[in-house]
Amino acid sequence: MLSHIDEHGQANMVDVSLKQVSSREAMAQGMISMSKQAFSEVIANENKKGDVIGVARIAGIQAAKKCADLIPLCHPLALTKVAVDFELDEPNSTIKITSLCKLTGKTGVEMEALTAVSVAALTLFDMCKAADPNMEIHSIRVIKKTGGKHGDWQRD
Repeated sequence: MLSHIDEHGQANMVDVSLKQVSSREAMAQGMISMSKQAFSEVIANENKKGDVIGVARIAGIQAAKKCADLIPLCHPLALTKVAVDFELDEPNSTIKITSLCKLTGKTGVEMEALTAVSVAALTLFDMCKAADPNMEIHSIRVIKKTGGKHGDWQRD
């Protein structure tokens, strides 16, 4: 049975009150591919809107903290750590975005990590769209999680 559906088939926020508190962590990644020109502006910090990477980092952190406001059945969580990092792949004009979310609580942080990556990518798109409206956001996925009833998991 799906945990977000009640006995009447209605959407339902899962009751986590009886779950065990544990340390939980999730990492997510995603990519944004862009033209060489747009990528050059990012790495040279010459984008007209300013520090593209710095703004995207803050946007991703804020997004993780607002996840429950965006995803209807997510629990509001007291995150203890959110990090958003960027890896620049110059030969492919691609930026890999990685987020890490941590807490000690009764539910996991995969959605927060995915939201951080997604909003960081959207922010990069917003700030670079004048240079390249054909950018592509792709490959957003959870790559690792720890804690909780189901234990640790890592993408192959």
